[in-house]
Amino acid sequence: MTYLNFERIKEIDPIVFKSRKPYPWINPEGLLTDQGYQSLKETLPDVSGFERRFGEARKFGQQSHDRFNLEYKPGCPLSLAWQGFIDELQGPAYRRFLQRLYGTDALELRFHWHYTPAGRSVSPHCDSKHKLGSHLFYFNTEEDWDRAWGGETLILDDGGRLPRKSGPKFEDFDNAIAAEALGNRSLLFRSTGKSWHGVKAINCPEDRLRKVFIVVINRLNPTDRLRRLFGRPIKGRGD
Repeated sequence: MTYLNFERIKEIDPIVFKSRKPYPWINPEGLLTDQGYQSLKETLPDVSGFERRFGEARKFGQQSHDRFNLEYKPGCPLSLAWQGFIDELQGPAYRRFLQRLYGTDALELRFHWHYTPAGRSVSPHCDSKHKLGSHLFYFNTEEDWDRAWGGETLILDDGGRLPRKSGPKFEDFDNAIAAEALGNRSLLFRSTGKSWHGVKAINCPEDRLRKVFIVVINRLNPTDRLRRLFGRPIKGRGD
């Protein structure tokens, strides 16, 4: 089975991506095949195997990003569908797509799942400087999620006013664009000094979770490349 819809991926224009405001982002539909999306949704990792990440202090006075988190590592127990999908993400076709979109071959990928329960949020923030960007795949659908519960990633525009090292609230921004987050949708964005984004507190029932799979696209500097060449771990790759 093929999971990534490579015909749809080829249609994405890097010029359009780079020209978006307030920073490069796109929210395409159908980057996964219909059958692939359904297989991945039906075999998502169970939350019982996730790490609890609640109440952790963040820099610059930002609120904790409370969620259940699972980091992918080789040998991680996954369904055949999810291992097949990650194999595609690590393959040459997807890598060429990212190189075309971000304009560099100096990149490294990490993968993780975030499940967010009721009442929790992702406070406005810009990602770490070592991140080129992120590719979020959403795994809630209209069958299991009500739009009124929220859960959309917000692309936030500060009008160039806010320092990156600060902890603003959602109401401090001039504009907020909600990415479509139900069904076979994904969100790609480029990290900049002004790539503010977040998720307002979710208002779902206690037995529901916002489910997202994230490809983290890290930049590789010359030191990173040397460490990789000699088989040494690359440092400084936390959130």
